[in-house]
Amino acid sequence: MHKYISSIGFSKISSEVQMKELLEKLAADADSTRFVQLDRETTLCEKKTIVSEDVGMAMYGEIDDRDHFTVDYYYPYAESHVISSKEYCSVQRHAEKETYAGMIDEYRVGISLIFYLLNPLEYRALYDREGNNLNITSVCLSALALEGTILLPVLKTESQKEKARVTEAERNSLLRAAQEGDEQAIESLTLDEFTMYNKVNRRVSQEDVYSIVDSTFMPSGLESDQYQMIGEIHNAKLMKNRITGEDLWDIQVICNEIPFRVVVNDADLLGEPEPGRRFKGRIWVQGITNFS
Repeated sequence: MHKYISSIGFSKISSEVQMKELLEKLAADADSTRFVQLDRETTLCEKKTIVSEDVGMAMYGEIDDRDHFTVDYYYPYAESHVISSKEYCSVQRHAEKETYAGMIDEYRVGISLIFYLLNPLEYRALYDREGNNLNITSVCLSALALEGTILLPVLKTESQKEKARVTEAERNSLLRAAQEGDEQAIESLTLDEFTMYNKVNRRVSQEDVYSIVDSTFMPSGLESDQYQMIGEIHNAKLMKNRITGEDLWDIQVICNEIPFRVVVNDADLLGEPEPGRRFKGRIWVQGITNFS
């Protein structure tokens, strides 16, 4: 049973029997059905059922001679249509299933950002036709959160905000240059990191760490597409799972200048999300790739 189903409003599902019954119901009520020919003998069927605004369950399997659909695997999803990154993106197939991981060389987070691909059949069909000439132009990132906490914003004056924006722009420019092998940029970034480390060490003995760290994005656990995030809330609204009636929060979060759509169950969120406040939580990052 997928542990993130509670994020989209199925927190009461507690057994494999209940999960199987739910999948059968969702498959029968699918909002979209799509097929892709994997080989001469295998046709993969994708069924997606929406339970809230661009939030739902994706199910994959085969249809037999009696038109009966058998679910082989599934996952909950939340789609975003806001472009998060236009950096170079590569896609790799997972070993066991027709699922894919995307990887963005995103200098703003300082690491290769890995996400779970939400449009695998579109990618597979285009790749079969275009091969290595397939060009990914941008990625729209979203995330499901198992839990979350709302933090108050760090108090800053307008001049401090402007200075932070300039500093961040300069750092991004150095990161881009460092990726291209500029030794001077690498030395400058190393010195900046050392200075920042010393500054944080001096402050952390007297201040709470969350009053020092505005935004952070780091890997969490063994899964490559799961992260710990702290980011500023740009917008937030309450939705409902149309099947269970559970309340879900749809939160637009800006983390390291990258926009994410984060969906979390209201029962798993501590605090009231409002613009200007910060969201902290463990997330499973998903994404839609856009093609030229």
